[in-house]
Amino acid sequence: MTRRRLHRRDVVQAAIAFIDDNGVQALTMRRLGAALGVEAMALYRHVPGREELISAAVSQLIDDLFDDDLMQEMPSSWEGYFQYVANAMRKLALTHPKMFPLLITQPPDAPWLRPPLRSIRWVDYFLTSLKGYGFSDDNAVSAYKAFTSFLLGDLLLQVSALGVSPVPFAENTSEEQDDEDLSDYPTVQRLQSKLAENHSAREFDDGLDDLIERLRTALDS
Repeated sequence: MTRRRLHRRDVVQAAIAFIDDNGVQALTMRRLGAALGVEAMALYRHVPGREELISAAVSQLIDDLFDDDLMQEMPSSWEGYFQYVANAMRKLALTHPKMFPLLITQPPDAPWLRPPLRSIRWVDYFLTSLKGYGFSDDNAVSAYKAFTSFLLGDLLLQVSALGVSPVPFAENTSEEQDDEDLSDYPTVQRLQSKLAENHSAREFDDGLDDLIERLRTALDS
């Protein structure tokens, strides 16, 4: 094989492209090396193994949202901000439908984070933005949980409609340790205990009530 100089980002981006084309089950270090024109062993200089490569691909996809055209200017209202983030995430899901389920099955940066906004960097950005729109701490955390639940359910349905299984083979089932350094993310650090609170039953009821209210409004119109 012709040798080429690789960087970690090259390997990660190639993994994203490979999964986009073939699905995560088909990904092996040997096949990815062949796609890059190198021996599989050359990839291990950049990533320890396949599971770490998949995790890096998911993290890269999330980080790339910060470079998305939709993420360049802050809307004037929180409603516009929700539209702006939701549309960026929808674009990601529909551009990378075979990658999107991995945002759910791969362990997040911390166990109290929720997919698909599942990185500490992203959640700190999201919560800080809501605080800038005048949200209290409690309201910002509640909005984050409700918004991610909406995104997850709706986008999984959209990805499934494209013929992609919403639950790919689990690559890593080990529990992540809640020992991330949060010093660079002050909003998440301050609200960590609130993010970890479990109100799933109430959130389910609230979501169902919202759905019923929307249907009632539509029927009455």
